[in-house]
Amino acid sequence: QEHLVESGGGLVQAGGSLRLSCAASGGFFSSYSVSWFRQAPGKEREFVAAISWRRGITSYADSVKGRFTISRDNAKNTVYLQMNSLKPDDTAVYYCAAATAWGELAETHSTRVALTFRGLYNYWGQGTQVTVSS
Repeated sequence: QEHLVESGGGLVQAGGSLRLSCAASGGFFSSYSVSWFRQAPGKEREFVAAISWRRGITSYADSVKGRFTISRDNAKNTVYLQMNSLKPDDTAVYYCAAATAWGELAETHSTRVALTFRGLYNYWGQGTQVTVSS
């Protein structure tokens, strides 16, 4: 069973940067695809970024492409989300999630699309608050 803990959230001015971390306690983290979702007050939880377990295929929401970068360090059982050029619209609780029962698809584009589906992920962290002031 995986236990995910997010950290790195906080208050930052527009244009600033933050790096979120997602640390896993299980022993098979390198075998899981991992994502970041976010939820703003009064809104649905939405996909932000993901990285697949085997080939490191990344997928990003259009709203964060070019500003956010997801990466993983399997030796440390940790996934990172580097967030640059932050905007007030990025304000939300950010959740890390792991897909422990899904393997990558053969085709890269299909994998990228699949990574965006919330239903793919069966373990979730408690979230970390990110607030971007204007």
